[in-house]
Amino acid sequence: MKKLLASVAVAAVMAASAPAFATDIIVVAHGQANDPFWSVVKNGVEKAAKDTGANVEFRSPETFDMVQMSQMIDAAVNQEPDGLVVSIPDGDALGPAIQRAVAAGIPVISMNSGSDVAHKLGALLHVGQSEFDAGKAAGAKLAEMGGTKGICVNQEVGNVALDLRCQGFAEGFGKPVTVVPTQNDPAEVESKVRAALESDPSVDTVLGLGASLVGEPAVKAAQALGRDKVLVASFDLSAGFLKDVADGKAAFAIDQQQFLQGYLPVVFLALKAQYGLVPGGDVPSGPNLVTKESAANVIELSSQGIR
Repeated sequence: MKKLLASVAVAAVMAASAPAFATDIIVVAHGQANDPFWSVVKNGVEKAAKDTGANVEFRSPETFDMVQMSQMIDAAVNQEPDGLVVSIPDGDALGPAIQRAVAAGIPVISMNSGSDVAHKLGALLHVGQSEFDAGKAAGAKLAEMGGTKGICVNQEVGNVALDLRCQGFAEGFGKPVTVVPTQNDPAEVESKVRAALESDPSVDTVLGLGASLVGEPAVKAAQALGRDKVLVASFDLSAGFLKDVADGKAAFAIDQQQFLQGYLPVVFLALKAQYGLVPGGDVPSGPNLVTKESAANVIELSSQGIR
């Protein structure tokens, strides 16, 4: 956390003091257009563009599509930007395109997903969290709270980062865990979680991998069945899920501070283009557990698209 705060402070001071200059940066993310999580990342990107004066474009596929994302990275390389920011949910699929960017002399910073492969592919650094470790921390906390049998609800099957969250959860929880695959549809998530709770009354723990798409509907499913004792936790934040946490309907949220994941890479690349400055290591943006005691303080910022 001290490293993170120091990095944020340095970036903020440098961004505030730097005059506007012509720098072109392209951000290619895997996040789907209907996922509120990625709107916060984009808000961070836009704030960094405003603070640095850089010309920044944010691009992403309309669905989780590694072929299309690879093509977007290739298209960005052809534009010869001063810097490239990428998320890496699948290193095998996106690796060749990222390596082409590095070979072309374009500085690359990864964010959100890909901490395990970023440096192998030539990225300067990664801004994000270790997904496995975050899942493990969540599992350990849920076991400590009394959970005995869990489900991990994955709304984006094939995203390696989300798979790692479930794997970490299973290890940290240390008790039976079943992965429940769904689509990016809150109604489907609610239906599947409800079915899982009804078919196996011994399931008392639910981990969602996205707050608005999974966490909120999971709480609705448990409440609809009168299963108030079911522990529901979720990665990431939404105003609705934070209210569930504050009201005691959910256990906690796992905050990776995705605003920083959008903001910091753009600032770092802008500073590199202007001054040749770049941090010497990765920046951990999470995980941080938001519990009942702290949820109320975060709700307003979440509703503003910052947390």
